[in-house]
Amino acid sequence: MKELLALFVPVVIFTSCFQRKDAGININNFHKPAENPIIKADSSFTFTDPISKQTVRWQKADVFNPAAIVKDGKVFMLYRCEDNPAAFLGGRTSRIGLAESEDGIHFKKHPEPVLYPDSSAYMQYDYPGGCEDPRIVQTEDGLYVITYTAWNYKVPRLSVAFSKDLFHWEKKGPAFAKAYNGKYLDTATKSASIITRMVNGKQVAAKINGKYWMYWGELIVNLAWSENLHDWHPLLDERGELKAAARPRPGKFDSSLTECGPPAIITDKGIELYYNGRNATDDKADPALPKGMYSVGRMIFDKNDPEKLIDRLDNYFLKPDLPHEITGQYKAGTTFAEALIYFKEKWFLYYGTADSFVGLAISE
Repeated sequence: MKELLALFVPVVIFTSCFQRKDAGININNFHKPAENPIIKADSSFTFTDPISKQTVRWQKADVFNPAAIVKDGKVFMLYRCEDNPAAFLGGRTSRIGLAESEDGIHFKKHPEPVLYPDSSAYMQYDYPGGCEDPRIVQTEDGLYVITYTAWNYKVPRLSVAFSKDLFHWEKKGPAFAKAYNGKYLDTATKSASIITRMVNGKQVAAKINGKYWMYWGELIVNLAWSENLHDWHPLLDERGELKAAARPRPGKFDSSLTECGPPAIITDKGIELYYNGRNATDDKADPALPKGMYSVGRMIFDKNDPEKLIDRLDNYFLKPDLPHEITGQYKAGTTFAEALIYFKEKWFLYYGTADSFVGLAISE
């Protein structure tokens, strides 16, 4: 294990300094480069919708909430794009686009979306709302796995798709469709953070006690396990209810929601889970932050027991403070992280801003 963890760069965690390379991720040193926002909407991109047969400007409205992965020495980003700026928040069709970058900052967009509603059997889950908020991991043998929210304007469902090249995706359907005889198929689910580890310089899906694991959820942090990365089984408590690994905290930045962010990473400190905390809009809110604001926090779980929370930041380490992060669709302010990659000996944290742009913070 230690020879794999040695791939991490020297870092400082929230309260202590470490000289070893595998100490964790330096959350105190994230900075936002001047290029922010790094990706914006562009009405010149068109696409023939396979359902309506109409030409749509699929990223005319807003682009945000990205996934990212390193492939062939480049950063590939999968990002959520919305089509109709006249529609209300949540009333558009989302499609997932693909962009690539040599430096992790300047991206070239590919002309058409790579994951979107179509006439397949999964149309019942992802149309008309679309495919939203991706996170991506890879396996040791090079299979790419996306988790995303399929939105039919009725129930958001955490869903899975596989790819061998990032361009062509095979939908596997709702992640919890088979668990407990379909008990959670029609339950609102979203935001999956599959646990990963560094292997030969790559961040890959990890097995713990012979199974893949992911944190998921927005109101509370839940856990689920899988043997094949597409059929997932949520953990339940003694009453048969979803088991909470962590919950919102009154009076803090995450007083309303604890929504899972990028794929979690195993370091020598444990399983590092980065999540998006939403401040409450009532008397439970952190008075130092605007009500409803989304900021980024971190939890650490035992690397041998992903249910066991061993450390949690009292405060956020990244919050909205740039003009485009407090305007747009969500004016309360948003830094909504969904991607964290190790690239060119630095950590790149990609996030959505106010449901309108893609932002970036980098840690040495």
